[in-house]
Amino acid sequence: MFLRQITDSSLAQNAYLIGCQKTGEAVIVDPERDIDRYLKIAAENDLRITAVADTHIHADYLSGARELVERHGATAYLSAEGGPDWQFEWGKGNPNVHFLHDGDIFKVGNIELKAVLSPGHTPEHMSFLVTDIGGGASEPMGLLSGDFIFVGDVGRPDLLESAAGFAGVMEPSARTLYQSLRETSRLSEHLQILPAHGAGSACGKALGALPISVMGYERLNNHALREALTGSEDDFVQEILSGQPEPPRYFARMKRDNRLGPALLPGGELPEPRRLSPKDLSSLVGDRKRVILDLRTDRLDFMSRHVTGSLFAPLAGGKLSVVAGSYIDEGTPIILFVNAAEEVNEAVRQLIRIGYDQIEGWIPVREALAFGDIITCQKSILTSDLADALSAHPNAAVLDVRGAGEFAKGHVKGATNIAHTRLAARFGEVPSASPLYVHCGSGQRASLAVPYLASKGCDVIYVDGAFANISDSIRSDS
Repeated sequence: MFLRQITDSSLAQNAYLIGCQKTGEAVIVDPERDIDRYLKIAAENDLRITAVADTHIHADYLSGARELVERHGATAYLSAEGGPDWQFEWGKGNPNVHFLHDGDIFKVGNIELKAVLSPGHTPEHMSFLVTDIGGGASEPMGLLSGDFIFVGDVGRPDLLESAAGFAGVMEPSARTLYQSLRETSRLSEHLQILPAHGAGSACGKALGALPISVMGYERLNNHALREALTGSEDDFVQEILSGQPEPPRYFARMKRDNRLGPALLPGGELPEPRRLSPKDLSSLVGDRKRVILDLRTDRLDFMSRHVTGSLFAPLAGGKLSVVAGSYIDEGTPIILFVNAAEEVNEAVRQLIRIGYDQIEGWIPVREALAFGDIITCQKSILTSDLADALSAHPNAAVLDVRGAGEFAKGHVKGATNIAHTRLAARFGEVPSASPLYVHCGSGQRASLAVPYLASKGCDVIYVDGAFANISDSIRSDS
């Protein structure tokens, strides 16, 4: 048996390529939309992808399942569970799509995958037990756990309400997850846990950085799993629903598109944005129909000098996906300011994975900054100076873009709290005061939020530095 974990570090997402080396057949589980890299790895190992499976209707990226079915003739295996609102509508009536119920089995060569209904994160969620029959195994070696069990955590049950807008389902989903986790007590200690996400994903709050784990180890060290196996249902529900990070706005759209069917990439290829010249920018800057994403890493460099109206969206660390997915409406044309031409392909991949296909062009940042008449700087202060600034501007307001849990533990008196990932969704709640001081816990999240607010016409001042450096005289700590 061939098994390869293929990780997208920007979304902390894992797909799994599993192949039978005897027959040359392979299945890809939980693939993203840019499937060329999976096909390449398969070919390099004398395998062909004949099957694809999704553990559930994903919220954080567009699935590549439809692309593989429609363009490459793969057979898709998708959940038929979860009720009428949680079906893969795009697959209905397609002869290359097989719908699975709990306990159903399909094979890829001499590899057996058994569907295990594991609802809670979503109603239709399935995990897959993998058995290497060709290798002589009589019991599973691993569990493709999707967003059910992670290393160090379990899938969050609140997204249907907090991201997709299904009111009143958060607590029932948490109780369903509790029961699903208790069902894992029948699984073997040696079973490998092969999760769909790792540390940095917004699909949980305490995901570990290790790529895989073992069931026995998780029973001992995964707090949420241990709580479900040994604690009360009410305690588990309270614990799992507290402290979850606020999801980016685009999560709701991913749910919709993965259910109805992600748009196929034109010709099955990645978009190829054109190389812009500095003169091209004069007609683009200030055009509210377009968004400029500046991929620089240094936030102070951006704040000191950037093109008017551009958003700060560092390519590294998954920040590009967060900025685009939180602040840009679907269908919006995008211009990229890159550090080097080599970044364009990676930026395009990150954007199309979350449904931003209209990438019109790119230009090196240094060339864009050569035109002085379209350049601006962002007014900034340090957190240690915030108290004096507010004293000098009594009509000013403070916007705290940390998470609600952080805000509850301590905040600036009178501040408004909206997580940076939810600003566009809750823009009507942003204080209209002038100036508006924006801070977070370290300066990083505020550096993403401030350019967005400035592009919307807010008289905003960036507050950089650690929250701990804000004077006690203006803080209200719990």
